[in-house]
Amino acid sequence: MDERVILGDTCVLEGAEWLAGYDARFAAAMAQTGPLPLRLKPEGFDQLLNAIIGQQVSVASANAIWARMVGLDLTSEDTIARASDEDLRAAGLSQQKMRYARALAEARIDYDALREMPSDAVIKTLTQVTGIGQWTAEIYAMFSLGRADVFAHGDLALQEAARVLLDLEERPKEKQMKIIAADWSPWRSVAARVLWAYYRVVKSREGIR
Repeated sequence: MDERVILGDTCVLEGAEWLAGYDARFAAAMAQTGPLPLRLKPEGFDQLLNAIIGQQVSVASANAIWARMVGLDLTSEDTIARASDEDLRAAGLSQQKMRYARALAEARIDYDALREMPSDAVIKTLTQVTGIGQWTAEIYAMFSLGRADVFAHGDLALQEAARVLLDLEERPKEKQMKIIAADWSPWRSVAARVLWAYYRVVKSREGIR
């Protein structure tokens, strides 16, 4: 695997400087956002399980459920595989989330092997697991594996930030976002960091909380 991997803030800064040089609108956005976050996360089963738990619930609810999962030692493939419905329900998982958690445990993903795969193969491997969609797989590649050139094209915040940054009439849909983001290669993950940060600036400016 010969893709660029983001290892620290220096890598993010390199990508930010490249983007600013490529398009002055990125430079203007970063003047408002300040330094970009690194956002790197650990790898492994628990990271994907945590992402599944966070789907379609508030951050507060996801954090509360995850805290219960940790307290009940339900964060590994083996403990999920052994857990009863009652165990998982006690932690706060819905019937659907139970099914997703078990599917992830049963998949027995080789997380070390993912590190050596091209990003497209990582995303394809992860999305074959019930409960893991494109967005979750892309986020894992971006932040747990540190891939520098992955973008979450279906992310609504990224789409809206791109609309404002590029002065588009409408928020770009996923297909158009792929075309737009292609120009930001090989630093699409850093472009995503810029746009997420810029989204917070724009929405605060517009009075949306």
